[in-house]
Amino acid sequence: MSDAPDTTILEPVPPSEAAQPNFLDRALDNLRTRWREIAASARGAVGAPPRTHLPKEDAERLKEQIEACLESRGGEVSARARAAQLGRTYLALDPQGRRNFLLMLARDFDVDRDAVMDAMATFQAAADPVARGHAERALRRALEPPRLRLLTQFNALPEGVKFLVDLRAELMEMARGEPLLQALEDDLKNLLRAWFDVGFLEMHRITWDSPASLLEKLIKYEAVHEISGWQDLKDRLDSDRRCFAFFHPRMPHEPLIFVEVALVQGMSDNVQALLDPTAPVCDPRSADSAIFYSISNAQVGLAGISFGNFLIKRVVDGLATEFPNIKCYATLSPIPGFRRWFDRALDRDGDALLTNTEAERIAERLAELDRADDADAATEGGVGTDESPLLVRALASPGWAEDEELQKRLRGPLMRLGVHYLTTVQEAKGHGRARALDPVAHFHLTNGARMERLNWLADRSAKGLKQSLGMMINYRYRLGEIDANHEAYTGEGRIITSSAVRSLDRAGSKAGGKAGG
Repeated sequence: MSDAPDTTILEPVPPSEAAQPNFLDRALDNLRTRWREIAASARGAVGAPPRTHLPKEDAERLKEQIEACLESRGGEVSARARAAQLGRTYLALDPQGRRNFLLMLARDFDVDRDAVMDAMATFQAAADPVARGHAERALRRALEPPRLRLLTQFNALPEGVKFLVDLRAELMEMARGEPLLQALEDDLKNLLRAWFDVGFLEMHRITWDSPASLLEKLIKYEAVHEISGWQDLKDRLDSDRRCFAFFHPRMPHEPLIFVEVALVQGMSDNVQALLDPTAPVCDPRSADSAIFYSISNAQVGLAGISFGNFLIKRVVDGLATEFPNIKCYATLSPIPGFRRWFDRALDRDGDALLTNTEAERIAERLAELDRADDADAATEGGVGTDESPLLVRALASPGWAEDEELQKRLRGPLMRLGVHYLTTVQEAKGHGRARALDPVAHFHLTNGARMERLNWLADRSAKGLKQSLGMMINYRYRLGEIDANHEAYTGEGRIITSSAVRSLDRAGSKAGGKAGG
């Protein structure tokens, strides 16, 4: 189960890039249509629409339109119409025009620093509590950039909140290396964080009877284990499966984040078996385990605004009520950062990552495979001429995961290194505490889970082999231990593990404790 960065794919996984353009284009077309009538009453004052690349002279006219929005000329209906027309204008711009628009918004509608200095002077000169209270409120108003008030006006428009979420998704890309846009993106992020407080969100179960448009979004937004089509989706929504999502009242047809759960007997150790379309449907009343096998963020524009932990807790509470016989709540999670870390360790330490016995056994199997090849295999990079580290050669062997003898000999060292990566390697960011290097591990440990079991070749898909050499891990949520586990990790940087994980870690220590950070 994934989580995603702080955009950061470091908590639940964001939707794939391929999923975004079609939905974004469709959403923009929908917005243009819905705002057309609202904006009609403002057109007379606006004049001819700007050119799509928004040259300087057109930007000046648009700036006047923004100032009119901020001055609230006319009544509420007029303000709403001007905001809708401004939104339609933005949607009609090409990428360069949108960048010019956002740069103008960031540069010309920032905080008035002279007004801030005046407000600070008034606050410092205030002689009594009442005067200080007035001065403090005035200072707060002065510190609010006009662009923030402008963005807030979109809240009153149909699909206006969705427009701002998608706007931030675009802004995040544009803001890289551009301080002006970074400040605007930060303002919008803080605005959305307030609007998307978990207290405002609604959790709903998604079933096969849900609207087709919503089901289509699940297929497109699934970021952990690709949904291959409608039948695959139907299987994932069967009676022994559950899917829950968070929605916002202002975006009722757009899932923000969703989690997929399998109701099974025993803690799952293989995702292909869990998603096997030929497997019989189980009676959910006989299940003793709920396995969270996928969690996906559906809105790129909400990256860094975390509510995945609250979703998991609400789902656990709901399942505990519906199925009191379930005693095990666990994930079957990917380890997305392992392969990158492993490759760096391999480049640095080579065969020193292996014990003598491990190296001998792997070399022996590689020699057997080489002898089974054609006579000239040795001169084409076989064991006889290849001086690469043993693990590099073994993992470069076609179908290594299907070679029972080779993968048996790789299991010990790779599992040992996997546990080392998950439990020992930590990084301290800025003035913060040390944290697990793996983003998914950090997400679940922060939520109060413990590392329960590392599973060998639990995901044999191309993606699974690429990101974690096929390994997956179960994080277990024991209801009576969640708070204590959370405090141990967030307060002390201590990772809570099961005895099975600790035994693998001890094996790593006996092997020499190689592969440090």
